[in-house]
Amino acid sequence: MNESLNNLANLFRKESRLIIGLMSGTSLDGLDIALCRISGSGLATKAEILHFETIDYLEDFKEDLKTIFSKHEVSLEKLTLLNAKIGSLYAELINQFLEKYHISAADIDCIASHGQTIYHAPKRLHQQSNYPNATLQIGDADHIAVKTGILTLSDFRQKHVAAGGEGAPLALYGDCILFSSETENRVLLNIGGISNFTYLPKDTQLGDIVCTDAGPGNTLMDALCKKYFSVAYDKNGDIARRGKLIPELLDKMLSAPFFKEALPKTTGPEMFNLRFIENAVSDGELNQIKPEDLIHTAAQFTVEAIAGTLKEAVREPDFVLYVSGGGTKNSFLMECLSARLAGIKILNIEELGIAADAKEAVLFALLANETLCGSALKTNAGPVTTMGKISLPG
Repeated sequence: MNESLNNLANLFRKESRLIIGLMSGTSLDGLDIALCRISGSGLATKAEILHFETIDYLEDFKEDLKTIFSKHEVSLEKLTLLNAKIGSLYAELINQFLEKYHISAADIDCIASHGQTIYHAPKRLHQQSNYPNATLQIGDADHIAVKTGILTLSDFRQKHVAAGGEGAPLALYGDCILFSSETENRVLLNIGGISNFTYLPKDTQLGDIVCTDAGPGNTLMDALCKKYFSVAYDKNGDIARRGKLIPELLDKMLSAPFFKEALPKTTGPEMFNLRFIENAVSDGELNQIKPEDLIHTAAQFTVEAIAGTLKEAVREPDFVLYVSGGGTKNSFLMECLSARLAGIKILNIEELGIAADAKEAVLFALLANETLCGSALKTNAGPVTTMGKISLPG
């Protein structure tokens, strides 16, 4: 038997596994790398983060990605080239990570790579009856496996689509595994480019779990900051804090069809982008609105989208909201969320023992562990399936 296949077959027998989880989100800012020690599977899983860091992308690489990200028409050559380049870059960054912490590649059981989302196209969004739900992440895992010498699982979202889902949000599985509680109703909210949450009722009847996107997270605020202030994001929410709410614009954005669709649902920058804002403003009025007022209103829009979706999804009033993602670093956004959800206890996810910045990378390590152990978690809130294509290092 091929030695790589033999090692793969034996992984589920190990008492614990060392798995590197990788995540790069729609903000395109860098690669999250989490080295985890994981034992067990399913609801008996235990996970410990041994090392974590985010490695920022160089500006020219970000600009390269933007030429194909969330666009209807792109260069097929550029897409093909970046598929290989991203895989090779991930491998390089992993090798640097291992060297930094004096860890041998031979000690790592596998890598779990989310890849870079390029386009998310659920049928609700593309509305073409002869095409299914679809999503595309690039960053070829064979390049990662060969150039690190480590077994690699990737392309997790494709199996979710094939099994009847929309390819997102996959936080459902990791949230159920790590954060289910018999004593507390919990909502795990991640505010990244897009906001999504998992509702986990205590003494859970699995049919009551809800995992859904809520709408924009940082994506609109970031896009406006880049357009008007040439900065990547609104640090601490300082720009939004200087602005004021434009009620008419907020109401128009909240009237988007997305918010009338049944839960669970997914979305992305394909819907929530600068064009979305431009379409919500009457002809000729956009240039008359102060940029800081646009960003302030976009922040309030994110808050209203989250609050509205929570109201629809969560049946128990006494829940605790645990937050993670880049949006938690925007103090203005968090102040607005706290005011909007007055009476609800809001805590950082770190209160549950997982570093907030590392949560999504850990999620993919958990999904890889489920696949290696042959475990398909049943939640009644998403497809029951293992996920991830397997790339052998040799």
